[in-house]
Amino acid sequence: MKTGVIVFPGSNCDRDIEYVLKHHYKHTVDFIWHKNSIEEKYDLIVVPGGFSYGDYLRCGAIARFSNAMKSLESHISSGRRVLGICNGFQILTEAGLLPGTLMRNKNLKHICKNVFLKKGSSSNPLTSGITEDTILDIPVSHSEGSYFADEDTLKRLEDENSIFYKYAIDNPNGSVADIAGVTSSDFLIAGLMPHPERAVDDWCSSKNGIQFFDSYFSSFN
Repeated sequence: MKTGVIVFPGSNCDRDIEYVLKHHYKHTVDFIWHKNSIEEKYDLIVVPGGFSYGDYLRCGAIARFSNAMKSLESHISSGRRVLGICNGFQILTEAGLLPGTLMRNKNLKHICKNVFLKKGSSSNPLTSGITEDTILDIPVSHSEGSYFADEDTLKRLEDENSIFYKYAIDNPNGSVADIAGVTSSDFLIAGLMPHPERAVDDWCSSKNGIQFFDSYFSSFN
């Protein structure tokens, strides 16, 4: 599989996701500088975590106007996938590619700890490899991870099986309906606040990120 990882000024998880994709899933990975357009040769584009443009405005609000993001719609329209993690999720909502928005955490503090996730919708193909009773131990690190959407949007997400993951035990940031990530209605675009790429090896606090990625990539077949 050929994957492109967009790199913004302030990205800090681009190398993390590259390591996971190369060493655990044997992807060919290219870094795409934010000023460049995305070539139509990638099966997957990852928008990684970090602090794009320093988060000096609202998280993701500047990154959405980059050349790479402007060319992302052509990638999606060809039926190819996009995965946004943490800041990447924020950027995708700012760009209008995923519904809802990410706001300041309820305690107004940066949260950096492990949280517990469960699959958000029973029929979302991206989580088909996760059983209903599975709890994933995955780290978070964000200041603006409180997901919000209005009631109509929440109902639509439920009806379309587009809730990706929910917080299972403790909602760390005040997200509405305990939402930790959502997908587009066609499941081509997915966004998640926690960092599964930081939970893949024995030296990590958890290896549950492997279950996340195994399920996600099984939907490509």
